[in-house]
Amino acid sequence: MPHAVEKQSNGTATGNGYSKEPKANINGHAQSSHSKTDYSRWRLLDERGRHTWKYLETDEEVEKWPQSTAEKYHLGMPTGLPDLPTPKTPLDSITNGLSYFSALQLPAGHWGCEYGGPMFLIPGLVITWYVTETPFPQAYATELKNYIFARAHPEDGGWGLHIEGHSSVFGTSMNYTALRLLGVSAEDPRMIKARGTLHKMGGAVQGPHWAKFWLTVLGVMQWDIVNPVPPELWLLPDWVPIAPWRWWIHMRQVFLPMSFVWSKKWQYPLTPLTRELQKELFTQPYDSINFLSHRNSISPHDNFHPKTWVLNTINWALVNVYNPYIRPNSLVEKAEAWAFELIRHEDENTVYANLGPVNGPMNLLSCYIQEGPDAESVRLHRDRMSDFLWVKDEGMLMNGTNGVQSWDTSFLVQAVVDAGLAGEPKWKPMLTKALEFLEDQQIHDDCPEQDKCYRHPRKGAWAFSTREQGYTVSDCTSEGAKAVMMLQDTPGYPKLVSDERIRDAVDILLTMQNASGGCASYEPQRGSEKMEYLNAAEVFGRIMVEYDYPECTTACITMLCMFRERDPVYRRQEIDAFVDRAADYIRRVQRPDGSWYGSWGICFTYAGMFALESLHAVGETYENSERVRRGCRFFLDRRTEDGGWGENYKSCDTGKYVEHPDGSQVVQTAWVVIGLIEAGFPDVEVLKKALTMIVKRQQSNGEWLQEGIEGVFNKSCMISYPNYKFIFPIKALGMFRQKYGDIDLV
Repeated sequence: MPHAVEKQSNGTATGNGYSKEPKANINGHAQSSHSKTDYSRWRLLDERGRHTWKYLETDEEVEKWPQSTAEKYHLGMPTGLPDLPTPKTPLDSITNGLSYFSALQLPAGHWGCEYGGPMFLIPGLVITWYVTETPFPQAYATELKNYIFARAHPEDGGWGLHIEGHSSVFGTSMNYTALRLLGVSAEDPRMIKARGTLHKMGGAVQGPHWAKFWLTVLGVMQWDIVNPVPPELWLLPDWVPIAPWRWWIHMRQVFLPMSFVWSKKWQYPLTPLTRELQKELFTQPYDSINFLSHRNSISPHDNFHPKTWVLNTINWALVNVYNPYIRPNSLVEKAEAWAFELIRHEDENTVYANLGPVNGPMNLLSCYIQEGPDAESVRLHRDRMSDFLWVKDEGMLMNGTNGVQSWDTSFLVQAVVDAGLAGEPKWKPMLTKALEFLEDQQIHDDCPEQDKCYRHPRKGAWAFSTREQGYTVSDCTSEGAKAVMMLQDTPGYPKLVSDERIRDAVDILLTMQNASGGCASYEPQRGSEKMEYLNAAEVFGRIMVEYDYPECTTACITMLCMFRERDPVYRRQEIDAFVDRAADYIRRVQRPDGSWYGSWGICFTYAGMFALESLHAVGETYENSERVRRGCRFFLDRRTEDGGWGENYKSCDTGKYVEHPDGSQVVQTAWVVIGLIEAGFPDVEVLKKALTMIVKRQQSNGEWLQEGIEGVFNKSCMISYPNYKFIFPIKALGMFRQKYGDIDLV
């Protein structure tokens, strides 16, 4: 296979969106001639919400495509936006914030941003590019390296599971490998330091399952070290309690291509570079390593969710009995064929955007193995990989999905309406564009053969990012429908989404409730939570099946309550029963200390905001509900000296409130204020002091600066929501203004 450096002004693969940019073929160990690209040449292409960053090589291209304010902002460049009058009142602060944030609205009508945090995403993509010999822009290679180095641990030089986490074998081995594949020398002082940290943790053999999978695909490890992922699981009858259709959607769509590749035992042939990695990643000579003996080896720095004895027993039986003595070729061929058929369904149902940045590269690899390097499926996958990439001041990162377009836009619309400003002429163009975007992003049909590929209905839903990605999400559907209803109920806005389409959204939500009364994320829970006994990921918890979430449940409650006020007849009995069961769930999962545990934001502040909102929607307030008063007391007991709130991501790990080491945080303070206002908390001075802190942290041009990370998934991995620092302060200030008037805060 060729390993030559490949640089072409006209690209290699047609239709990949990079036609005028020099290519880097990482098999040739190409290194950029500059340590940083010229940021004035980056542009964000917005195609109905699809984001791809382009690097303009010629002055002529730069002249034809001027850099926008939004692009400058995301790249960390001066925006040129003016200083604004010093805010004194909530309206002053809101106006300044919206003046700034409205300048960041993208052409399709939404807001974009990085959705980074996890540090295991870039390496999976880089390894996939390497083993599929996929050319990509040289500018990408340069900025990917910059980002990885920027996020190295400041003390030991390693990398963790996420950007604020401690160094781990997973993060360090994978990011070290990615940097080497991108052309960084092993003798770079930063690499020497990272390698030392990796060796102190026992080397790459101490990594979790996903790390071992990727390094084996690369040819740096042997398949013996990877615990089994048999595709025969996909042949199990649906009634079997552990059948994959019962798994959480992210588990299904990651382990599907992983099982296909594992069964094929596919590896990229060794190259001079991967032979060097065999020397660098381990603490003993490569030829002396017994890879089979390290199937279950894992560093304590990575072992967030230890494998159970049940899973270890199953793996032992698969490795020592089933695989060598029982596994018939005919069954293997049938299983691989069915697994690839399901991969094909996933690709087609998402227009090759795929569920996320883990299964996307894995599906690309699977298509490359099955159909060859020149297949249409491979070309389409290669084109889609850039959808996950985002450029910022630190370099290029890989987002946790292909964006947050529908989610953030829905919340911004609601914030402005809640502030009573949707009718203001100044904000109508911005909000009208947002409404047009949300109308465009509602999903109009179900997946073809949805039962065959285990997909939940989606007609009427909104996805987290874009309609093309195409996955129903309960709270995204709820918040999107609420934003549309709120704007369309405001005089002066067009009615773009018909009543029938809003009813479609209701229909979807009524399918999302679990037996507990709570709501999950992508689909109702299909399997027992005891399936966690089979959790093989090691670095994540609560991933095997869907769970109830106070956040998702609240979104469904508030949307359905809003809908039944507008349309009091449609499916009224079902809606009433749904809301009653959901509210009972919110009441039931409140902890004795008054808190609710959050699964998608950090952590108790996030869930508490939603829970108090849902209780308000069903008539429970501080005045008439002891549980609401307990929820408020939980917050009051955790105020910081400046009147705000700041919660650390470790709350998600430990299940106990952990104060942020930097003190109060703008976003979390806004969450608590919103929750207290929803609850009808009577002490206005508490709210004023918190909002005063928020207003004082606002910059002279109207922006708020980035503070601690805001989001989380699967208990242990944090993820960024940088638009929250605009959206939720605006909402909190607006709700306060509507209730108490536009009084001086500063």
